[in-house]
Amino acid sequence: MKRIKYFLLLFISILLIQLIWSCPLSYANSTLHTYSPSCILIEKETGQILYEKDSHKIMYPASTTKIMTAILAVEKCKLTDIATVSHNAIFTVPSSYVNANIKEGEELTIEQLLHILLIPSANDAANVLAEHISGSVDKFADLMNEKAKEIGCLNTHFVNANGIYNKNHTTTAYDLALMGKYAMNNKTIRDIVKKTTYTLPTTNKYNKTDRIFHTTNDLLRENYSKAKDNYYYPNAIGIKTGYTSEAGSCIIAGAKKNNLEVIVVILGAESTKDGLSQRYLDCINLFNYAFDHYKIQTVNEKNSILQQITVKGATKDTKNLEVLVQDEISILLPQNMKEELTPEIVFQDKLKAPISVNSVIGTITYHVDDETYSSNLIAGNSVIASSVLPILIRIVLIMVTVYLIYLLLRNPKDKNLNKKKFKKHSYKKNKGGGHFRFTSLNNLK
Repeated sequence: MKRIKYFLLLFISILLIQLIWSCPLSYANSTLHTYSPSCILIEKETGQILYEKDSHKIMYPASTTKIMTAILAVEKCKLTDIATVSHNAIFTVPSSYVNANIKEGEELTIEQLLHILLIPSANDAANVLAEHISGSVDKFADLMNEKAKEIGCLNTHFVNANGIYNKNHTTTAYDLALMGKYAMNNKTIRDIVKKTTYTLPTTNKYNKTDRIFHTTNDLLRENYSKAKDNYYYPNAIGIKTGYTSEAGSCIIAGAKKNNLEVIVVILGAESTKDGLSQRYLDCINLFNYAFDHYKIQTVNEKNSILQQITVKGATKDTKNLEVLVQDEISILLPQNMKEELTPEIVFQDKLKAPISVNSVIGTITYHVDDETYSSNLIAGNSVIASSVLPILIRIVLIMVTVYLIYLLLRNPKDKNLNKKKFKKHSYKKNKGGGHFRFTSLNNLK
């Protein structure tokens, strides 16, 4: 009976071990579900990809295109510049697409056009900006494609400034993430895309202030409804939505919590069986994933003291040099990471006095996964060269100078004497007999 129990226990143990061994390890990313056919989540500062699904798939961008139009507008124009609305800018927009009811011949500032471009997604505003900058939409599209390559986009081809459907107007979630990252480094764009309303003032062609516009981004719409279609996300900060029947629901969305900022791109989203927006559900899911699983850790504050080193050839009072980290170093890390980060510190060769305050003396680098975080190291104080060596050099120089002067001013008689020293021996006949007297040169006076 005991044997049976023993074998039964052994059998159960082996079975449990096999079950545990065969179960896949549970990672947060393996349980992350997204509806959209193409999406990406990146950390804004480094561009590090935290999640992606077919992010290089060629897709239609719809009005997310307008983020590139905004980039070029802020880089090519002053916000106070005036653009005049043309007939073509208004009437080439299909009737089913959003417009801002601007008037032919109306004069608007670039800042006003940017607001109605990015908040209600006005297609006529995009055309006005394109014509103002490049003279035509076609030429502006060339400029857009050039800028996309400059930013690092790999598969983008724009043919218009607003994202109106064209089979040749395509991009990817990856490329749009790069555009969003680039755009959010611009304060003007950053400030506009988080606004929920905007009112156009009176102009030369319109004397009312009833052109009031609301954001198309439901992540920004604050409300207290407990309905499932309440997509308000407190940490959302923009950026740009898009929709056409061919492209589906699209968005470049940004969110920031504490000091971690992320960007999500969703392309080709539809509605769930319950009629909910896959676009917003995916955004919220990806935002929560980022904030639950990652953190930004500041490992070195700007101008913080890293260490103190002793510099050779310095005075006693200044030989101790404070090494400062020039720029803040903040690193993206998993929330549960416990091991300490060890930096690579490299000083310049033959670091010696004198050293000026704030001069670059080396680098500090952290390597985390495939990312590199670094800063210059600078001198926190001046280091003065010791005076002992210069004094010795001066003494030697003085001695050499004195010797040279001595050689130049030496008495000429001394020279003749030197010549006499090297004369041949002389012999003189002795008067007293046939003997000779030897006289040595050493006896000469």
